[in-house]
Amino acid sequence: MQRDSRRTAARTAASVLMAAAVCAAAAAAPGTPAYRCGNAYTDQPCDGGRRVKVDDPRTDADRRAAEAATRRAESRADQLERIRLAQEREAYERDRRAAREARQAVLAERRLAAAEQAAQARARKLASEPHKSSARFSGGTAAEGGGRKKRKTGSDAG
Repeated sequence: MQRDSRRTAARTAASVLMAAAVCAAAAAAPGTPAYRCGNAYTDQPCDGGRRVKVDDPRTDADRRAAEAATRRAESRADQLERIRLAQEREAYERDRRAAREARQAVLAERRLAAAEQAAQARARKLASEPHKSSARFSGGTAAEGGGRKKRKTGSDAG
């Protein structure tokens, strides 16, 4: 993000310098022709170059108005850039939160699936094990002696 704004600033500076060079060439020697040779301007003719009209027919009021409009446009561009950067930051944070929530949801689903598998395994294990019967609940021994073994006492010795 910062790289783009640096690049834009560099382009703007290059454009301003180019315009200043053209104006300086025109101001240095009024009536001296200027030539465009590729992407460069010079006061010397070159092969394939063309003559550029550099005199400015605007009044001082027109120039000031144009400069004020340029400053307003630059100010608005800076403001829009700040807004865009803020929106990009918010979108990045929103995406990061969504990704974190998605990861947490996946982990919760995995934990739930593992817990369900463990419960099913316990249920299968309990179903496959033989049931241990106790004397208390067996039908035949409960009727005969109450289902308990009698204790030996010391007085029966004899």
